[in-house]
Amino acid sequence: MARTIMLQGTSSHVGKSILTTALCRIFLQDGYKVVPFKAQNMALNSYVTKTGGEMGRAQVAQAEAAGLEPVVEMNPVLLKPTGNASSQVVVLGRPVGNMSASQYHEGYSKKMLGIIESSLRKLEAEFEVVVIEGAGSPAEVNLKANDIVNMRIAKMANAPVLLIADIDRGGALAAVVGTLELLESDERELVKGIIINKFRGDIKLLNPALEFLATKTGKPVVGVVPHISQMGIDNEDSVSLDEKAVDSGGEIEIAVLRTPRISNFTDFDVLAAESGVVVRYVCQGERLGKPDMVILPGSKNTTEDLLYIKAVGYDRDIYRLVESGIPVVGICGGFQMLGREIRDPEHTESECYQVAGLGLFDTVTVFAKDKVTHQVTAACQNHTFLGIGYTGANLTGYEIHMGRTEIPANAKPAFTITSRSDQMSGDYDGVVRADGLVMGTYIHGIFDNDDFRQAIINALRKRKGLEPLPHGSNTIRRKEASYDRLADTVRRSLNMELIYDIMGVK
Repeated sequence: MARTIMLQGTSSHVGKSILTTALCRIFLQDGYKVVPFKAQNMALNSYVTKTGGEMGRAQVAQAEAAGLEPVVEMNPVLLKPTGNASSQVVVLGRPVGNMSASQYHEGYSKKMLGIIESSLRKLEAEFEVVVIEGAGSPAEVNLKANDIVNMRIAKMANAPVLLIADIDRGGALAAVVGTLELLESDERELVKGIIINKFRGDIKLLNPALEFLATKTGKPVVGVVPHISQMGIDNEDSVSLDEKAVDSGGEIEIAVLRTPRISNFTDFDVLAAESGVVVRYVCQGERLGKPDMVILPGSKNTTEDLLYIKAVGYDRDIYRLVESGIPVVGICGGFQMLGREIRDPEHTESECYQVAGLGLFDTVTVFAKDKVTHQVTAACQNHTFLGIGYTGANLTGYEIHMGRTEIPANAKPAFTITSRSDQMSGDYDGVVRADGLVMGTYIHGIFDNDDFRQAIINALRKRKGLEPLPHGSNTIRRKEASYDRLADTVRRSLNMELIYDIMGVK
């Protein structure tokens, strides 16, 4: 039977996901077959596995850190918010419908326990160590009766728990003491240690607080992890966008519209990692300005995000920029917005039956009840966007969308899909406008393809009179280095000998 360890937090966004990623890498480095697990995740950043299943992006990063191909059992339940207090529910990679928060928590969530347990047992049978991530806080008394991600899972897995507090936001000591106080006695007993995360400053000044915590709670402080910025590792929710630093000294500026239901913004992390490139997320109230390129990202509610763009006037800014020669790219939902019209006859995402698009393409998108989820390979011949002239095969990415876009026969496709979920295909994907200034595609992760990304960046540099860069970054090497750097920092910060002892590993 696999050994387990579980990371829970005093609240959301204390660093559970990133520390789970770090422990996966550390255990891998130490020679163990390790796997991540999160029973239920709520996130708009998702990924498609080789079998076409959808799962949370954070568990994908954790799987990569563990040296594994992601599978849906690592995240059997995924909630994708579609609006206020409602989410699309994805179970073992497949959507089962949209539910309000009350429908889900009061009548559905505990029905998932059997699926969650079978997923956990499967992983336990195949691996030596399972690193389990909780969600939010185990002390949320209003949600506790229907909890399927925190203490109920710790008991199911017989997992010792490490409780994480974010000291950067303040009140960490009170959060730890208060969380433990609100737990039942058997739950409190499962907590075997405390981690202080995101610390800045002189550790000597913190020592009295650490001694107080250990005395007050009877739990050892397993370590203090410093605040780590610019890790280059995918985040799972849009809260992390607030922490993305913007270097005003970049030679190329790419503006991404941060719509209310933005999804899969990790598509653009690889652009931000390039030398001389700044990716700026434009929030409501901020000016779009005059960037070198504009991106309309994916969306979990394309219609509502399109109405938002029009309501705040970004549509007029986009028209002005395109007229002045600034290129625009739409990914998935962003591609749909660029068309002439969006229709939702089944009210899959919105109460609106139809809404006019931005009209930069002569395309119509119709939403259906079933979702397209595939890993894809694609090719292009003399790509006309920005005149990059790029020709390539075996471009990789994935599709996640409810809408089907009708493309006129005379339109120039962006790519040809050569395979979907390992099945041969010859379908066209996306559109490039005749003037080469506007491109749309359904392929998430298209910028992860190094040569294609560099061709676009160098085209933007050429437009500004800058010399092309001979070599861009290597996405896979960059990610691997980021996982190793994270693991090294966390290993130095935690008492790993104590953690192994807590897990019962000699």
